[in-house]
Amino acid sequence: MNSPLHNDLIENFTYDEIKLGQSARLLRTLTLADIEAFAAVSGDTNPAHTDPEFASDTLYHGVVAHGMWGGALISALLGTKFPGHGTIYLDQVLHFVKPVHVGDTVTVTAMVQTKDDTRKCIELDCQVLNQKGERVLHGTARVQAPTLKVRLPRVHAPRIQLFDPQARFQDLLALGDGLAAVRCAVVHPCDLESLSGAMDSARHGLIVPVLIGPEARIRKLAAESGIDLHGAEFVSEPHSHAAAERAADMAASGAAEIIMKGSLHTDELIVAVLKRPELRTGRRMSHVFRFDVPLYSKPLLITDAALNIRPSLQEKVDIVQNAIDFARIMGVSIPKVAILSAVETVNPSIPSTLDAAALCKMAERGQIRGGVLDGPLAFDNAISAHAAQIKKIESKVAGDADILAVPDLESGNMLAKQLEYLAGASGSGLVLGARVPIALTSRADGPMNRVASALLAKLAAHDARRSQRHVQQ
Repeated sequence: MNSPLHNDLIENFTYDEIKLGQSARLLRTLTLADIEAFAAVSGDTNPAHTDPEFASDTLYHGVVAHGMWGGALISALLGTKFPGHGTIYLDQVLHFVKPVHVGDTVTVTAMVQTKDDTRKCIELDCQVLNQKGERVLHGTARVQAPTLKVRLPRVHAPRIQLFDPQARFQDLLALGDGLAAVRCAVVHPCDLESLSGAMDSARHGLIVPVLIGPEARIRKLAAESGIDLHGAEFVSEPHSHAAAERAADMAASGAAEIIMKGSLHTDELIVAVLKRPELRTGRRMSHVFRFDVPLYSKPLLITDAALNIRPSLQEKVDIVQNAIDFARIMGVSIPKVAILSAVETVNPSIPSTLDAAALCKMAERGQIRGGVLDGPLAFDNAISAHAAQIKKIESKVAGDADILAVPDLESGNMLAKQLEYLAGASGSGLVLGARVPIALTSRADGPMNRVASALLAKLAAHDARRSQRHVQQ
C-alpha cells in the first residue's frame, strides 16, 4: 500500500485513518554509493563497510551495508509514506540478522500492531527482507501519528556528491608505479611547505631530491619541523637567485631531469631557466594546472593560469600544444580542448573569440596537432553537455572538455583558485615547454599538492627519456 499521489503531491495518513493491520512498504537496492554516503554522513568508516580488501577477510566476505542503513530505511518509510508527514518517532527496537551486500534489493515493511487513542500513538512491526525473502533486520517502532491531514509536494532528497581527495591522490600516484625516481633540483626549499613537499615526494619514490640553497638554514628548518632529510643531497647556495641559477645549470648539463620550485618567486626561477639556451625547445613555456574536480567526471587541465600574462595568438598556439602533449602523457589519447571566452560566438569586440576561432582553424590545418579544438566556448558549455544542448552547440568538445585554454593569466588564475577554494578541487601544476619539466606550485599549496606536482613532473621526465631514445634510434 502506498500513499495516494495527486499531481506529484503526497498525502499523509492521520491517526484516525490508520487501521490495525494496515501496512506499507518500500524497495531499495544497495549500491556502493549508498555505503559511501552513509559513511560520510555518519562518520562510521569501519573498513568492513569501506575497504574491499579488508572486508574480503571478514565473516561476510565482502563489503556490507552499515546495520543502521536498514534502520534508516525504516525511518524513511515511516516519515515519508506511512504514516508520513507529521510523524514523530518515539521508540525503535532493531534486531540485526543478516548482512546486506552491494547489489542486494531489500523490501522494507511496516504493519500496525497496536493503537493508543489517548496519545495518538501506534506501534508497528518492522521487517526488512532481501531479494531471497530472507529476513535481514526486524523490530518494532512506536510513533506518534499525525492528526492533521496534509497534502504536500513530494520532496526530492538533496544530491550528495561523493569526492574522496585521498583516493583521487592515490589514483594519481599509481600512474607513476614502475617508473624510477628522477633526480630533481629543488630550488631554495627554505619554508616548511616546500621542504616537506620535496621530502614527501622522495618518500613516495617520485624524485631523488637535490636541495639547493643555504644548507645550514635548510637543516635547521628540518630539525625544528621534524622533517627527515634522509636520501637528500645538498648543493649549498647563499640565496634564492643563486639557487635558481645553479638549478638551471644542473638541468642544462643533465645533472637534473626535473626542477621543483621552493620558497622563491616564480619569476626568479623562470628567468634563470630562460637564460640557458640548452633548456630552450623553440616553443613558448607555459603552465598547466591539473584538477580533480568533485562535480566533473574526469581530470581537468587549465592553461595558462600562472606564466603568460596576455599571450599573443602565436603564443597561445604553443600553450595549447604544450597542454595537448601533456594530456597525452597523462593517458588521454585525443584530448578535447575548449578555447574559452565569455561567449560561444565570434565577436570582433571580444578579441579572445577571434583568437579562439583562429586556433580552431589552425588545428584543422595541422598547425596544432594531437587534439580536438573548439571555441570560442563559454565556461558553462565547455563543461556542461546540458548547457551546450540548450545553446544548440554541436561539438565533440562542448560538455566533455579535457583542457580549458583560458584567454589570459588573470581569468585562468581566478578560475583555478575558484575551483580549489569554492569547488573543493585538488590541484597540481607543471611548467612545460623547456627541456625539463618544472614542478611549479603556489606558496599556499600543501604537501599533497606538491607531491602531485612532482608526480606530473616525473611522468613528463620519463616521457622525455622515451622520446630521446626514439630519436637516437
